[in-house]
Amino acid sequence: MPADEENRLGDYLRARRALVTPEQAGLPAGTRRRVAGLRREEVALLAGISSDYYLRLERGRDRHPSAQVLEALARVLLLDDVETRYLLDLAQPRPRVRTRRRVERVPDRLHHLLAALDVPAFVEGRAFDVLASNPAAVALSPRLVPGENRLRSLLLDPAEREFYRDWERGTAEFVAAFRGSIGELDGSEHDPRVVELVGELSLASGRFRTLWERHDVRRLQGGTTVVDHPVVGELRLHRDKLPVDGLVLVVY
Repeated sequence: MPADEENRLGDYLRARRALVTPEQAGLPAGTRRRVAGLRREEVALLAGISSDYYLRLERGRDRHPSAQVLEALARVLLLDDVETRYLLDLAQPRPRVRTRRRVERVPDRLHHLLAALDVPAFVEGRAFDVLASNPAAVALSPRLVPGENRLRSLLLDPAEREFYRDWERGTAEFVAAFRGSIGELDGSEHDPRVVELVGELSLASGRFRTLWERHDVRRLQGGTTVVDHPVVGELRLHRDKLPVDGLVLVVY
């Protein structure tokens, strides 16, 4: 879709509005509601703006509201700090659309670091492509080899679904982190690699479509995950994610 036809701010507001119940917003639920979540006029009332102005925001007629308006909407939509920052970014002027595929190269020092580590570690790109890994990572999962894509494997590979003890949570976190990683103001969402991956997963995975439509956003971060390794059984792993030169070093 051409950049001038996009309505990313309106899409985000609409998606998040559908996730807030009247009870969460302090309103009576009523018995004749035709929409999931809040109505437009309810969001406008709670945010202290006119219904007409809010309609203009959702329909893309006004794409650059003030920070005060956006912060009021974030409060009504129960956005956390990361989601609020994302909302504020959506209202900023967009740069010239990037149409060339980004070339992501792993610097030599990261290759040397991977070789020196005796714990599972790998480097991933912005679209969660595995760019480099060490033998311990491949022993942990054969999907952690260069050329694989973490998001595709998680959503489409049955072995990966069996590998993750809490697959539902894992997919939700991955998709939200993916949206967050391409949500910065540098045209990343137009990168051909990103467009290609979103298109592929939208066609092949109902789970991805459901999560993508929610517009959840999370930062790339570490945490603990439980996996069922086919050889050694259950493993509880702590994961650290370290940004390096536009890439991410993942260490277990």
